[in-house]
Amino acid sequence: MQYNAATGQTSAFPNVDWNTPKADNENFLSTVLGIRSDHKGVVWMLDMGFRNNITPKFVGWNTISNTLEKIVKIPAPASLPSSQLNDFTILNDGKTFIIADEDIGPNGNGSKAALIIVDITTGKSRRILQSHYSTMPEKNKPIVVDGRQLNIPGTNTPILVGADCITTDKNNEWLYYAPLNGSKLYRVRIQDVLNESLPSSVLESKVETYSSKENNGGASIDEAGNIYLTYLETKSIEVIPSGTRKPYRYASHPDLIWPDGASCNKDGYMYVPATQLPLGGAFNNGQDKTVPPYRIFRFKPAAKGIFGK
Repeated sequence: MQYNAATGQTSAFPNVDWNTPKADNENFLSTVLGIRSDHKGVVWMLDMGFRNNITPKFVGWNTISNTLEKIVKIPAPASLPSSQLNDFTILNDGKTFIIADEDIGPNGNGSKAALIIVDITTGKSRRILQSHYSTMPEKNKPIVVDGRQLNIPGTNTPILVGADCITTDKNNEWLYYAPLNGSKLYRVRIQDVLNESLPSSVLESKVETYSSKENNGGASIDEAGNIYLTYLETKSIEVIPSGTRKPYRYASHPDLIWPDGASCNKDGYMYVPATQLPLGGAFNNGQDKTVPPYRIFRFKPAAKGIFGK
């Protein structure tokens, strides 16, 4: 959806046609989760595709000309039938996108979670760090919100979500990422991630544990290298200072229910939606317990934020 501040009206983004499934082509939005803006005014939407069983893809919409910028499909083997392509980060070159694949799409259980590198210019994509400890969920870290464990719908089995939050620093030296269910944030040098000649085993050996954390959804970063994580279980934003690497609570609100997708805008604020995911029908025997208004929170970071991160 998009909101017109002048009229107070909302409408489908980018338009109704793109939000209408089609039988003869895949030029529509099926299951969008990740969304980022670049410096050219293009909003990139990451369409997981599994609601309509279509190929995952990036759809770039130019908000300046209000026209389609580009479609980049992410077929196998970069994406799997169980993929859930969640969040992504855009490198400073503007053409390299790195995706966190949670691996909880159809029949997925997080065990094949990975990162996916996409070259928007050539359309080439490749999968890295699949089933590595830094992308897989920790089995002893179930998600508990308001005293209730989140299980796979219809079961008593906890949901285990792989690689989820992802961001890069100001100079694109380091890639930071983590599984949702996990106690650690990891990092790896971007030059190693982009080195296609580097054997998988060597790349895996270069992954570092950066800091501790709790179960979290989104991540953002400021120019000083402080990392902001959305903590799902405590309705809060935690910051990992670049100096100490010891997380502390930065902001919280009782209505910040399942915060996710933190991103910095040009006005200097970081924005975080309260998705109310635990109140959805999937986790309440089909009964939708979400309550409007559906809020987006904002806060000032400790240092200047990085647009789009």
